[in-house]
Amino acid sequence: MNNQPGLIGLKVGQTQVFDTDGNVQRVTVLEVGPCTVTTKRAVEKEGYSAVQLGFGEKPERLVGKPQRGMYEKEGSPLKGTRPHRCLREVRVPKETAATYDVGSSLTVGDVFAVGDFVDVTGISKGKGFQGVVKRHGMHGADGSHGTHEYFRHGGSIGQNMTPGHTWPGMKMPGHMGSRRQTVQNLKVVEIIPEKNLILVRGGVPGSRQSLIMVRKAVKKSTLKKRS
Repeated sequence: MNNQPGLIGLKVGQTQVFDTDGNVQRVTVLEVGPCTVTTKRAVEKEGYSAVQLGFGEKPERLVGKPQRGMYEKEGSPLKGTRPHRCLREVRVPKETAATYDVGSSLTVGDVFAVGDFVDVTGISKGKGFQGVVKRHGMHGADGSHGTHEYFRHGGSIGQNMTPGHTWPGMKMPGHMGSRRQTVQNLKVVEIIPEKNLILVRGGVPGSRQSLIMVRKAVKKSTLKKRS
């Protein structure tokens, strides 16, 4: 379990920067935070420890009554604030959750620093229904020796008598993209706290202005502990 809750944000786009040695680095610009702690989960009550983060704003007419009650409850630090566009619950250790108060704000400078490695989660671009060449990288059939209208087909998918059916997991045409994906161990190249921007080296799933979740890298921290 990651000790830091991370931040919710938007994928702005891609650009390039130069390091101190003059080498170009391809980076993705992410606008993360500020995020508000909207609620906390306790082991004694819910059975697990977590914090819920809110990002952005949306009109009240688009908020259902159950969610609206969280912002209208008497005595709540969120009373009077606008509903958030996105709410994400992130599991953290009990000790970490105790350090955050409901209504407190987290910014990019509070969570990340230049040189950190992060994991970015987002929804990949939707490609619609695609064939096996684009979806699985198959090379297709030869365009000679009498091949007719069979250039981009997948070929045989099973046997006749035994087993008499197609095995599950066979690579076939189907829906491609629009799935939750995580890219791990992206290095933080630059942070612009006044604009809530963070520049990470490499690509990030999703289209521009799509929601993403940025957290401290899990595997990188594990390798540091072992070494």
